[in-house]
Amino acid sequence: MEYLPKELADALRTAHTEASTRASRLSLRADGQVWPILRKWRGGLALNADHIDHLRGDVAIYEGSRHIATGLIVASEVEGGELICNLKRETPVSDHAALDFVREKAAPAGYLSKA
Repeated sequence: MEYLPKELADALRTAHTEASTRASRLSLRADGQVWPILRKWRGGLALNADHIDHLRGDVAIYEGSRHIATGLIVASEVEGGELICNLKRETPVSDHAALDFVREKAAPAGYLSKA
């Protein structure tokens, strides 16, 4: 992009950001606020730097209205119009309680009663 005129490079960057925001259903929630996630990868994610310029601490990650993970952001910096956040921890959220025993793989799902 260093060969393109500045106005054209800015327009391309803006169009890419808008397309990423529309295509992604992922959002990040912290401190009662919600921001769309532009990109997500293992160990990090990117937000629009126009909406927020610094973020640290515990966050919740949603896909639409479904809570899919919690995370801990330890560092963030603005690069190319995006806030790049580094996650120290990302834990998936489960919709059922954890088992407190080991389930056998070939165990029956239930028993039939005698009729």
